[in-house]
Amino acid sequence: MTIKHVLKLCFLLLIFSCASTKISKIEGKRIDIDENIKPDQTVENFIKPYREHINKNMDSIISYAPETYSKSDGDYNTAIGNLMADAIFEEGNPVFNKRTGKNIDFVLFNHGGIRATISKGNVTIRTAYQVMPFENSIVVAVLKGSQINEMIDYLSKAKRAHPVSNQFQLILNKNGSVKSATIHGEPIDESKIYYVATNDYLYNGGDGMDFFHPNENLHVLNYKIRDVLIDNFKKKDTLHAKRDDRFIQLNN
Repeated sequence: MTIKHVLKLCFLLLIFSCASTKISKIEGKRIDIDENIKPDQTVENFIKPYREHINKNMDSIISYAPETYSKSDGDYNTAIGNLMADAIFEEGNPVFNKRTGKNIDFVLFNHGGIRATISKGNVTIRTAYQVMPFENSIVVAVLKGSQINEMIDYLSKAKRAHPVSNQFQLILNKNGSVKSATIHGEPIDESKIYYVATNDYLYNGGDGMDFFHPNENLHVLNYKIRDVLIDNFKKKDTLHAKRDDRFIQLNN
């Protein structure tokens, strides 16, 4: 028997096999997921100890807030925004310095990235997850002074309390123009290189912050902002967040 005859035989067997096979009808049914669905007690009993363990950890007290901190308590800088920006600097700079021998010049975060209020009272790990529920991490962009000026132009026009750490100061005139901008108390030098810490979302153009590109280099610290807050809050018995003059507009 030739290969041609074998192929014909296989083809005929396939046809007869398909013809004799009964095709079943499959139907789907939509099940609404709502409060009417009763939990499976076996599953509930299985996950209960894990849930209790997670909740116990999340509700661990790590600091205390003497007052409530909200991102709506200031036009250009807020207590909670200053707290977060300074925490990123305090925790991120030692990591960056150990890896590069350099220091972060300042931190820029975004107003919209603050997702919850820190209420007066005990501060827990859950608080940090509520304030920063995203997986964003610290990155340090190496920028020229000319790009810092683009950043300043962005901040002056945005007129929003985007958090900056206290190494940076921006003062606007009554009409919204830039009166002064300094880093470590010194005017911006366009020929100088600056190390600016932010998060990966903003670095990639989030909130229209496209001044991070192009750049001289990028350092990824693999340090989540949420973990930064937890680590920083644990070091402080009481949070002393406050508004100051790091980003303000003059009234006259």
